[in-house]
This record gives sequence, C-alpha cells and structure tokens, in this order.
Amino acid sequence: MTEYSLEPRRAPKGQAETQEQSVDLETLWHGVRRQLPLILVATAVVGTSIFLWSRAQPDVFEATASLVTSGNSSNAGGIRDNVVTAAPLPEGALQEALNGPVVLGRIIAGLRETTRIPQSLRTQLADNLQRELQLRDVRTLQLQNQLDFNGNGIYSVTARAGSPTAATFLADLSAQALLDWDRGRALSGVQRAERSLRAQLTEVERQLAQGNQTDLERQTLIASRASLQRALAQAGIQAEGATGSLELVSPAVEPLERVAPKPTRNAILAGLLTLLLGIGLAALRTVTDRTARSEDDLLAFGLPTLGSVPKLRRRDVVFSGIVRAARQAGLYEALGFLRVNLLTRLGTPGGQRIMISSTAPGEGKSSLTATLADTLASSGLRVLIIDADMRRGTQQDVWDKYESSHQWLQLSGEGGVRTLQEALRQPEHVQVIEAEPGVHVLPAGPGLHDSMGLLNRAPLNDILTRWSQNYDLVLIDSPPMLALADGLILGRHVDQVLIVVEEGKTSLNAVKQTLRRAQNANVPVLGFILNKVSANSREAQGYGYGYGYAPHKREG
Repeated sequence: MTEYSLEPRRAPKGQAETQEQSVDLETLWHGVRRQLPLILVATAVVGTSIFLWSRAQPDVFEATASLVTSGNSSNAGGIRDNVVTAAPLPEGALQEALNGPVVLGRIIAGLRETTRIPQSLRTQLADNLQRELQLRDVRTLQLQNQLDFNGNGIYSVTARAGSPTAATFLADLSAQALLDWDRGRALSGVQRAERSLRAQLTEVERQLAQGNQTDLERQTLIASRASLQRALAQAGIQAEGATGSLELVSPAVEPLERVAPKPTRNAILAGLLTLLLGIGLAALRTVTDRTARSEDDLLAFGLPTLGSVPKLRRRDVVFSGIVRAARQAGLYEALGFLRVNLLTRLGTPGGQRIMISSTAPGEGKSSLTATLADTLASSGLRVLIIDADMRRGTQQDVWDKYESSHQWLQLSGEGGVRTLQEALRQPEHVQVIEAEPGVHVLPAGPGLHDSMGLLNRAPLNDILTRWSQNYDLVLIDSPPMLALADGLILGRHVDQVLIVVEEGKTSLNAVKQTLRRAQNANVPVLGFILNKVSANSREAQGYGYGYGYAPHKREG
C-alpha cells in the first residue's frame, strides 16, 4: 500500500520564499489571462455603448463673462465725492447670490423675455434654471474666483447652453444680474436715508402748519426744513451715483466649439475604466480562489499529478460522444502521457485494479475512465471497466454514444446478469458489454439507493479477483468520495486509486478532505489527474505538441 503525507514538502527557507512569490505572481497573471478575453469584450461593449450614447446627447456650449472686485475701497460704506460704494463682499456671498431667487429670478425673467434665442431653447433654459433653483443645485451657471487675501480679484461667470448664442447671452445676462444686485446693495443704503429724510421733513412741515410756535422756534423749524430739503436733494444725487464693489471686465465671447458631448474621449475613458476594473476583479478572484488551477497547486499534498487532460468542446461531446470526440480532438497526446506515467508506477500489468474517483460530481471521472480505457486498449491491453457508481451510473451511456449496438460477452460462468447490482449478488454468472476490441464494460444498472449496504454484504475482494483474471487492468468508476462512502469501501479492495481534479472548480480543501478520508480508510491513493485543463493554462505552462502538453515530471 502506498503511503503518503498530507503535509506539504518544504524547500530551503530562502528558496521557498522566492519560489512562493514567483508562483503567486505567475498564478495571478494566469488568472487574469484566463479572464482577459471576457474583459476585452466587456471593454469593447462598454466603450462602444458610451460612444453611441454620447453622440446621441445634445450639444453643449460654454461662454464666460468676467467681473473684477476691489476689497479695499477708501469710501466703502460711506459718502465721498457724491459716490456711494457698497461694502466689500464677504467670501461666498456672490455664489450664494447667484444661486438665490433674487439674482436667478432676474436671469430667468430675462431669458423668457429675450428674442435673441429661439423660443424652444430659451424656454428649456428657463425651465432648467427654475428646476435647479428649486433643487438648490445650479449647474447651468458656474462661478469661479481668483481672489487674493484682501478680497481683490476676478470672478468668472460661466454659462452652459445648447447653442453658442444662447451661452453668450446667458453669461452676459448673469453677469449683469450680479452687477445689478451688487449696485443694489449700495443703493439700498441711500434709499433708507431718503426715507428717513422724507419722514423728518414731513414732521417739520406738520409742526410749521400748526402755527403755535414762538418766532424763534418757527425760525428754527424753517432752517431745519431747508437743511432737510438740501440733504434730500443730495441723497437723490447720491442715488444716481451709487455703485457696487463689482465691475465688468470682459463680456462673454461666443464660443466656436462645443464642450460636450465628447464621444471619443468618453469612450476611451469608459473603456480604460472597464479594463482596469476587469483586471482588478480578475486579480482579486484569482487571489481569493482556492481551487486547483495547475499541477503546482497539487504538489503540496505530496502526491504526483500523473497527467493533465485538456477540456473538450461541449458541442463535440454532445454530437460525437466523449470517446470519439477525444480521438478527433487529439486528446490521446495528453492521455498517452497519462498512460505512460500510470503504467510506469504500476509495473507489469496483470489484473491490477485501479479505482478512479473524484471529490464531487461533475468533475469528469466517468468520461476520463472511458477515454483512458480506450487509449490503454489501443496499446494492446485488455481493460475491464466496472461502473461502481450504482446511484448514477453513466458508463453504458458513454459507450452507447460511441456505438449504439454492442455484443455481450461472458465475464464469468454462462449467461447470467448484466449489471453490477445483480453481479454482486450472483458473481458466478456475469456478462459484460464489448464496448470496443480490448474494452469490456460492466454497467452499474438502474439507480440504487442502498448501494453501500450491497457493497458491504458482498465479498468484494474475492469477486474482483475472479473478474480481473483475464484482464491486464480493471478500471473501477466509483462515486465521488466526498458524496458517498462507496468509494472508501471499494478503495480497500483495489491496488491504486486515482483522484480526478477539475481545473478551476475542485477546491483544494475538498482535495484535502478526500485524502484525509482515504488515509483513515486505508485507501491507497496513487496520485491525481488534472482534468478539463483550459488552453490558456496549457500554453502558459509551456507545453508542446498539438495540444500543448508535455509529460509531468515524475518524482524519484
């Protein structure tokens, strides 16, 4: 019985660290490379979609008007040379004004009244600004500033619209609305002073109208009235000259080119983002993936990988059957190396019993058993296949796809039963299918629920010894070892066990559990067969021949 250990083999410390890092980087690249076709397709689809979507968007033009502000005015907030200037604007005040209902309301009203822009476009702009005002999220108009520490600098008002003329008009209209609002700050002080003077003048006039004052009091009221009248006239003059802290520097210039959409740029950016995201997800999936991706992943279990079998196209298998599809696809280059490695370890064949199992259903053990038997028969060996998966036997279906009519031959005795279920009860008289010259098959029979009870009651060692007398090799297709205990029962009565591992699907933890159960049940595991290997994996590992495969290096 072959002994093995579940502990990984260890290299010298420095060499192990370097090798582990190299393998990780290589594995990462292989994982990304496997997903690269899908990533490139997704990149092309996203880029094309964004390009077409961008082209369908309406044109957008931008125009900018500039305002200058002075934060240090010697007559700010006061009266000098008959000119009233508004106080300097605090930081952020102009932005709030532009987003507020006073300024934006004037802009909306100006848009609705103008005739310089087509009706449909100005209505659309006005409606958009009204909605942005209600949402407090103005995007059609943008305000940027370049101010120093004293508040002196430039404000730029940028307007976006569907035509160059509309963008220019909207930028100038917005700049003028801000200038009017700023001048209104200075004018509001003068207007308050006018209202106060008028109220005082009215009171003096009322007192004079009563006529009950002394001569001195009357002369004082008359002097006060004259003074108030002069102040009121002066306020009117000041109102005409009131000015804000903003001045127009440059009106908007009609743009020549649109700023959006830019289909080519958007498509390139979306494609690059999709490409980077796809590569990142593929790398993350590879890092977190704990499945068997290559022979190197299985080396840690201390058992050899006897062969790597390429994946066949599903269409070929459906139409031709696994055996014929394997021949047509040249699968026997890989199976030939598997046969050589297997026979080298078994020595001279003579009725040796090999059980082929897996960790879980769907990993291709039954198909591999059939194709391996076919390639062994092609080298002149007589092979008996026993389909021991009595719950879901598939060997007869596999060979029926290869040849619809078969001849039944005697395995033991005369006449007798034709399924493993019946043969375990009556092993003396059993018939098998001649699937092809050199390959005989004992089908499992219909699904059996209590297959383990039948295996436990049967003298398996005596039965298998009798049936294997006229064959070089007996291949036993057993149920998955983690799904049913049947494989552990059968494994005690065979010479060697091969574990089929599907690339990218079988988890390393499942392999570890299978080996632990086999070890506890004294089942002799010879090694692994890596099945359904993708073309990228074979090419990445530098395999030659038509299917890019080279023999696995044998240990010892």
